[in-house]
Amino acid sequence: MNPLTGKRIVLGITGGVAAYKAAELTRLLVKAGAMVDVVMTEAGTRFVGPATFQALSGRPVWARIWDDRMSSGMAHIDLTRGADALLVAPATADFIARLAHGFADDLLSTLALARDCPLLVAPAMNRQMWENPATVRNIARLRADGVAILGPAAGEQACGEVGEGRMLEAAEIADDLAIHLAPKILAGKRVLMTAGPTFEPLDPVRGITNTSSGKMGFALARAFAEAGARVTLVAGPVSLSTPRGVVRHDVQAALDMRQAVMEHLPGQDIFVGVAAVADYRPAQSVAHKIKKSAAALTLELAPNPDILAEVAARPDAPLCVGFAAESRNLAEYAEAKRVAKNLALVVGNLVQDGLGGDTNAVTLFDATGAHPLPPADKAEVARAIVAYLAGLLA
Repeated sequence: MNPLTGKRIVLGITGGVAAYKAAELTRLLVKAGAMVDVVMTEAGTRFVGPATFQALSGRPVWARIWDDRMSSGMAHIDLTRGADALLVAPATADFIARLAHGFADDLLSTLALARDCPLLVAPAMNRQMWENPATVRNIARLRADGVAILGPAAGEQACGEVGEGRMLEAAEIADDLAIHLAPKILAGKRVLMTAGPTFEPLDPVRGITNTSSGKMGFALARAFAEAGARVTLVAGPVSLSTPRGVVRHDVQAALDMRQAVMEHLPGQDIFVGVAAVADYRPAQSVAHKIKKSAAALTLELAPNPDILAEVAARPDAPLCVGFAAESRNLAEYAEAKRVAKNLALVVGNLVQDGLGGDTNAVTLFDATGAHPLPPADKAEVARAIVAYLAGLLA
């Protein structure tokens, strides 16, 4: 289940041009199953109107400290009672300064002072404001007070300048909030993963590869990060963005992937081989493009190393997990792979049920038997796999 499902989020919006991103953020949080109460500063309403957020959240928008819609007359206290988080996005330099010094002169700042839930802020300001010593001090004060600082990002800003200070994108903030709220069932654990295909070059423009999209591996990396693990992801050639909180290393061929895995293996608690590593590579890769001719072309192929089997056979091997994508006889082949490679768990699926798509139907194979998971999107399948692995470790 998405960590945001069923959560109640108070979303604070202050007076910055990045307030337009808060509209998309509201939509994403609601889509993930969260209940969102929007609280705006007076300046915030000058950028995006409250009606927009009421429509997106399906709930009343709050802006005045004296609001008679709340029967107790204590909106400045009651709005955060029972909330799972107070998230301020965008958080301007001025609002950050008021938070750091405990000011409570409007509804949002009073809520921040009277809250009994975690506070997260997503800064948004000009690069010079972000770098100003006063802002640096205020951010340090907030961090010391236990406030989570999300971002900021670097890039082109509304003022036309380029630098650090722009607010994270809405999807990034939603991901960070999900990570913050998810149960940390793997806190302190270190996870090394592979994901995606490999590309075995034949010449400068051709090679051997497969149709793996990397989506399952990247979803699993995100789920591990949500669970509190320190995740290192060795990725083959895919066009996917790195999940929040994950350290990524890009490789191309199977030999490159093996080298990266062995470099990062010491100290890992879990190794998960999700990548669809090519079983063979051209015995020779030529320096120039092979020209087409009428003659037949014969390729000599050499076997690639079995990275997962090599890791699992080490005397200091972490808990090892393999994936088996089969076109038939799933139970037979997946269980044979688990036994042959001495794996703690094999996640098996039929290629027609998930390869390259956004959903998957998998079965978990371990020493106690086969455990099918219900079909779901790959993010939910990944969270279920992580929960099962946490049980194995325990």
